[in-house]
Amino acid sequence: MRASVFYVTIVFMHSLKQSLPNKILLYADDGYLSHQVRLVLLEKQLDFDEINLQHDERFDEIGEDLADLNPYHTLPVMVYRELILYQNTVIFEYLEERYHQHRLLPENPAERANYRQLLWRVSHDWIQKADILLTHPDSLDQKLAEKTRQELTNSFITLSPLFAHKPFFLSDKFGLCDCVLASVLCRLNQMQIQLPVQLCRPLLQYQQRIFSRDAFKKSQVLPKI
Repeated sequence: MRASVFYVTIVFMHSLKQSLPNKILLYADDGYLSHQVRLVLLEKQLDFDEINLQHDERFDEIGEDLADLNPYHTLPVMVYRELILYQNTVIFEYLEERYHQHRLLPENPAERANYRQLLWRVSHDWIQKADILLTHPDSLDQKLAEKTRQELTNSFITLSPLFAHKPFFLSDKFGLCDCVLASVLCRLNQMQIQLPVQLCRPLLQYQQRIFSRDAFKKSQVLPKI
């Protein structure tokens, strides 16, 4: 089975290299994980093409190729030459190491390590809860969703003052944490979360700063190839 997958991958990549030899190709959907990668690519001002499987009429054909490229059958998947990546943290790290312009991580090793740990905390404390609430309604456990919604709302309220000290999330510079948070904050309505203005003013002001960025605005529009 693994040999078969490897063979199909090589054939697919050979075809891909002929059509897009030097360009990043992002397979995505409308979900928050795809949004994160799209936003990182735009913030770093990288040239890329995107195929959105929720809007592409070639879904069946492309879906079969992706099933061979990604054993977990998840999105997003980023392809560049022979490289195939399908885990967001790995994609972020690769893009930061490969493309040094418009850095989204600090350059100092100690600061970078602390920021990575902060990114892990954001994912652990907020993104995991958001993932539950963004589950398709047909699969959503309503009792768990209500509990998670309350926990996430309370967490945002409690930690809102953190957003008052810096223009971005605990930083003077826009970074990966902001990309990850943006993908969730813009889906608060979808998660049926209404933040109280008086208690969450710093967070809501931060949200406005993030949403006003050109890259974020472009990340809301689905590119087509």
